[in-house]
Amino acid sequence: MRIDLHTHSTASDGTDTPAELVRKAAAAGLDVVALTDHDTTRGHAEAVAALPEGLTLVTGAELSCRIDGVSMHMLAYLFDPEEPALLAERELVRDDRVPRARGMIEKLNALGVPVTWEQVARIAGDGSVGRPHVASALVELDVVPTVGDAFTKDWLADGGRAYVEKHETDPFEAIRLIKGAGGVAVFAHPAAVKRGRTVPESTIAELAAAGLDGIEVDHMDHDADTRTRLRGIAGELDLLVTGSSDYHGSRKTCVLGEYTTDPEVYGEITRRAFGAFPVPGAGGA
Repeated sequence: MRIDLHTHSTASDGTDTPAELVRKAAAAGLDVVALTDHDTTRGHAEAVAALPEGLTLVTGAELSCRIDGVSMHMLAYLFDPEEPALLAERELVRDDRVPRARGMIEKLNALGVPVTWEQVARIAGDGSVGRPHVASALVELDVVPTVGDAFTKDWLADGGRAYVEKHETDPFEAIRLIKGAGGVAVFAHPAAVKRGRTVPESTIAELAAAGLDGIEVDHMDHDADTRTRLRGIAGELDLLVTGSSDYHGSRKTCVLGEYTTDPEVYGEITRRAFGAFPVPGAGGA
């Protein structure tokens, strides 16, 4: 089985619609794909409706978190999307995205960059607006050559000249909410140093003690030595090890199935979850 447990669609900051994403996942030879848009489950229904026969969908979300000034992401799998407490927190995070994007645009304008809200909103479309959409605007304006080049201290990285903070969930609270909604919590790309500061190993241990289920080890932002180190940490803390592409369509260079999760780990995730169940494809439209 080939299992990719971290992808994004136009429901957040990916460039493929949910329907396009699941069709591409099947074409890429995947058996299981998780749709984990940022702080939203809005793309799930479309993905289920289009799910090709032979492909199983894991419903999920990537929750925006922050601890001690460090931004981090928590992958939540197979939770009840209508559970009130987690739903309210996701809405709180999403509601802060628009004023945050407008704040970044104001800072960029002050730096002489003629980006507009209309441009960013057009790029975001129906998705939850975020930094990648502002970064794409900078690419359109030839300010930077790629989206990744916008995530530097010169522009949109944490603490950068055009950075604006947003509401982000305490990761311990995120774990509590995910578990309360019947889901499974996995720390996404925990050592992605190119994105900015990362949490120390001591914090990962504290999160494990608080109920964290696993860490995403095999990821494009982790080199071989980092993956080896993270596997060791996971072993010491009895955490599940996942792998995934973090696919965003054309917005990033990663491809579906670039990294995958062991079928035994996937089986354990499905055993632990009780908020939702994987959806087998029946030949969608």
